[in-house]
Amino acid sequence: MAAGGSTQQRRREMAAASAAAISGAGRCRLSKIGATRRPPPARVRVAVRLRPFVDGTAGASDPPCVRGMDSCSLEIANWRNHQETLKYQFDAFYGERSTQQDIYAGSVQPILRHLLEGQNASVLAYGPTGAGKTHTMLGSPEQPGVIPRALMDLLQLTREEGAEGRPWALSVTMSYLEIYQEKVLDLLDPASGDLVIREDCRGNILIPGLSQKPISSFADFERHFLPASRNRTVGATRLNQRSSRSHAVLLVKVDQRERLAPFRQREGKLYLIDLAGSEDNRRTGNKGLRLKESGAINTSLFVLGKVVDALNQGLPRVPYRDSKLTRLLQDSLGGSAHSILIANIAPERRFYLDTVSALNFAARSKEVINRPFTNESLQPHAPYRS
Repeated sequence: MAAGGSTQQRRREMAAASAAAISGAGRCRLSKIGATRRPPPARVRVAVRLRPFVDGTAGASDPPCVRGMDSCSLEIANWRNHQETLKYQFDAFYGERSTQQDIYAGSVQPILRHLLEGQNASVLAYGPTGAGKTHTMLGSPEQPGVIPRALMDLLQLTREEGAEGRPWALSVTMSYLEIYQEKVLDLLDPASGDLVIREDCRGNILIPGLSQKPISSFADFERHFLPASRNRTVGATRLNQRSSRSHAVLLVKVDQRERLAPFRQREGKLYLIDLAGSEDNRRTGNKGLRLKESGAINTSLFVLGKVVDALNQGLPRVPYRDSKLTRLLQDSLGGSAHSILIANIAPERRFYLDTVSALNFAARSKEVINRPFTNESLQPHAPYRS
C-alpha cells in the first residue's frame, strides 16, 4: 500500500512537472508571437543624410559629388562614365540644409510608440569616418541629436502612459556599452571587463552583467550618460581629431506592468547605435594601435555587410556570430525590431568611394525584412502595486 501510494505520488509529480514544462514553453512562444499567426513584416527603413562641406572654402572650388533630387532620392557622379549619374531612392533623403529636428521628426520619432506596445526598435547611424554620424546621434547642446531628443520624448510618453489611473505602470532603464576590438565593454561600469552576448528562449539578445540604471527624467539620463560618454574610446586621425574607435550602443528598456488582471508584463527595447566609420588607412595615416583599431572596425563592418547580403539572398545561414557587432544587432537586422538606418555621407569628392560604398550598403539594407512582435507574458507572482 505504501509502495503504491509512493508510485502514485511520483506519477503526480511527473505529470505536474511535465505540465509546467509545456506551460513554460507555450508561454515562451506566446511571448514571442503574441498570437498563433505569424507577425507581420516590417522592412528596415533607410534615411540618407548629406552633411555640409566641413571646409568653408572647399565648396567654391570643388563642387559636391552628390546632389539631392527630392525628399527621397539623390544622384552621385559615375566616375566610370562621366556622361551618367548613379541614382538612389530611399525612405528619406536629408540634404545639407536639413536640421537635427528634421532628421529626428521625420525618421526616428514615429518608432517610439512601438516601445509602449512591448516591441523593439533600433536606430543605426552608418557611414565612413568623418561623415557626421556622432553629430547625428549626439549633436551638441545647441543642436541636440537623435539620442537626447528620443530620450526626452520617450520619458515624456512613459510619464503620460504610466500616470495614476492608467492601466499600465511603466519604468525605464538604460544601459550603455561599446564594442572595441571585439570586446563588449560596459561604459557605465568600465571595470566590469569584457562581457558576453547571449540569446534567450524567445530569440532576444541579452548581455548578462551589463549595468542597468533606472531613469525617470531627462536629468537622470544625463547624470548617467554624460560621464559614461567620456569613457568611450576615441582617437585622432588625419580625417578626424575625435574619431570614434568603437561602436557605441545605448540600450533603453521600457517595462510595463498591468495594474489589473490578468496582470500582463511587456518589455520594449530601444537600441540607439553610433557605429564607428569604415576607414581607408592610406588616407587616415593609421599606424600601430590606430591601425589595429581600424582593422577591427572594418572587419566588423564587413561582416555587417555579409549579414545584410545573406538576409536578402535568403541564405540558410546568416553570419550573426562572426562578429560581436552583428551578434548584438541580431534583433535589429532580420530580427524583431522596427529598424531605422541613417546613412551619413560627405559631399567632398575625396570621399567619393566611401560615399558610393555607404549608399550601396544602404540600398541593400532597405530590402531587409524584420518581424517585430510584442514581448508579453503573465506575471508569475503577485500583481503590481504602484
